[in-house]
This record gives sequence, C-alpha cells and structure tokens, in this order.
Amino acid sequence: MSHATRRASELALDETTVTALRAALKTTADEIVQAIIDEVPPYANALSGRMGGTIRRAVRTTLGHYLDLASGNATGGDAGDAAYELGRGEVRDGRSMDALLSAYRVGARVAWRCLAAGAVPAGLPAAEVAKFAELTFAYIDELSAASAAGHADELAAQGRAHERHLEHLARDLLADATSDVLRASAQRAGWQPPASLTAVLLPAAQARPAYRTLAPNTLVLDDLPDALGVLLVPDADRSRLLRQLHNRSAVVGPARPWTRASASYARAVRARSVSAEIRDTEDHLPELILSADVDALADLRARALAPLQTLPAATARRLEETLRAWLLHQGRRNEIAAALFVHPQTVRYRMSQLRELFPELTSPHRVLELTLAVGLRVGGRVPVHDRVRA
Repeated sequence: MSHATRRASELALDETTVTALRAALKTTADEIVQAIIDEVPPYANALSGRMGGTIRRAVRTTLGHYLDLASGNATGGDAGDAAYELGRGEVRDGRSMDALLSAYRVGARVAWRCLAAGAVPAGLPAAEVAKFAELTFAYIDELSAASAAGHADELAAQGRAHERHLEHLARDLLADATSDVLRASAQRAGWQPPASLTAVLLPAAQARPAYRTLAPNTLVLDDLPDALGVLLVPDADRSRLLRQLHNRSAVVGPARPWTRASASYARAVRARSVSAEIRDTEDHLPELILSADVDALADLRARALAPLQTLPAATARRLEETLRAWLLHQGRRNEIAAALFVHPQTVRYRMSQLRELFPELTSPHRVLELTLAVGLRVGGRVPVHDRVRA
C-alpha cells in the first residue's frame, strides 16, 4: 500500500466536500496549467494550443482520481501508470526530469491552494484539512517518483537503441557498404558524419577503455574475430591519437573519407598480420605494399636471385648482403663497406662476382626487381618464406 493510499484511508472525505471540490476541477486544472506555463520555461510553448487542451484534460483526470483517492474510492495504480508514461514522454520530447519535477511542484502548490479554498467552506474540520494537505503532497510525490522512473527507463531504452544503431553503423562501415546505406545508417544512429575516419585495431579488452578517452563520436566494436576490437576515430589528429594510444597494443590505419573507413581498417588488419611491431601504418608503407601478395614476392625473389642458387649457402648469403647494400647505397663503395663492416676492396671483389652473375645488373628493370627482392626486411627478416638458398 502506498503512502498516499494509507493517508487516504485515514482521511475519507465526505461526499459533500468531494462534490464541492469536483465542481472546481476545471478551474483548478486551468490554473495549474497556466502557473506551469508562467513558472517553468521549458513548458512555455509545449502547453499551448491543442497540446495545452490535452494537458488540461489530463490534469483534470488526475485531479479527479486524486479526489476519488481522498474519498476512499480508488487506489493509486492508474494515476501512477499515467505518470510513468508522462516521464517517458518527456524524454521523447527532449526535456529533462528537472522540468517535470518543477511542474509537479508548481502543480502541487496551485492544486492545494484551490482545493483547500473549496474544502474549508465545505466544512472540513481543521484536523482533516491538515490530513488533506499531507495527502495532497504525498500524492504528488508518488506521481513524481513514477514519472522519474519512466524518464529513467526511457533514457536507458533510448541509450541501448542508440548504442545498437551506432554498432550497426560501425559494421556497415567495416563491410564497405554503399554510400546510400551508410548515410541511412548514420541518420538512424543520429551520428554526424566527419570528413574522415581512422581505424584503430587493438585487443578487444582494450577497445572500450581506449574509446572513453577519444572523441565522443568515435565508433567502437569489441567483438571482432581473434578477440580484436576496432575504433573508428573521426577527423583524428594523428600525432595526438598515437600519443593517446602509446600504452596500448594498437595498430593505427590511415585516415580515409568516412564512407571508405573499411580501407583504413583493412590496412590496419594487414599491418597486424605482417608484424606485431607495427603501430603506425604510415611508417611502414613499403612493408605493407610488399606483403600484399606474399606468394608474388616469394616468386620474385626466387626468379631475381636465381643466379645465387648455384653458389654455396655462405657465399650466396654474403653476396646477397652486398647486393642489398649496393642497391640501398647506390653503388657508393665506402658507404657499402661501412654498412657491411668490411674493407672497400672486399666490396670491389664481391661486386665483380655479382656483375658476372647478373650481366644486366645496372639495367633499370633489373635494378627494380632486385631492389624489391633484397631491399626490404620486416622486423629484421624478409617478409616471405624464403625459397632461395641464400
């Protein structure tokens, strides 16, 4: 039994008093609505016109139920349900609970003034008037509590729905959905598209904690395969983003137009597969290019370095190292010698061997092939299963 119902059982207004109070219901409801309009700014326009008429009728109904309660002829259930729905409606109309609670306080004051003005002339004894006041404010407190519960539940429900829409948008972005699908998904989520998105790939357990430190319209998923999560960061300041993620196992893809966020994600995924050491994909573009087709790179190495296969393994390895240094240092003998920790004459001797093995060593096409074959290492090793006995 609610507090208001308990107080009503003690009060039980007589029929004469209730009849007198019912006669003033319409006037009381109109005064309550006008006072709310005057004193609670968020309702200044909301209670005018057709909406104002609807609210006045609702107030009259609530007052009528209150009088039924005061006369011992009703329980608080129906009014509580209506108050709960009113709280939910306030969320949908974009108003805070503060506004509604203010309206309840104003309504309680005006209702008590008007009802007391009718109860006293009707002959209600002073002791009963005090009980009547307590019932009035207990009733308003219960309506306020019911509305607050409805407001909180609606906020939670909308929050969950909003979260689902944002997750759906993130999945559409990763799936490289069409621009029309992405715009519709963004609109459903109430998400304002940025100019660009940057994908950040990291362990699933780190996704939500990292997400809370980034821009509020960052998108997050933490249920990707291999226990991974992804953040899609809008219009990221790359240096700042890398600093924010410095203590996390994150791989940061490139910034891409927001409808092409899947390209940023794909590069981050590829970088993670190439080396656990990569954090900023922009610093490892050559490795990522050559790792795009591992078999093609292996075939290129096998073909370009085929002349070394006829040599003993140790000799082939030394000549490949010399060839790499020659290509990277553009033939400058002293720099090659310094890089290999050998005498320049040793470099000269080895290069004479290489020129015999590779007659077209200086042709542009051969230089390109050899540079790709020997010039790049990922994490200190060639990024393929080396098929050459080198």
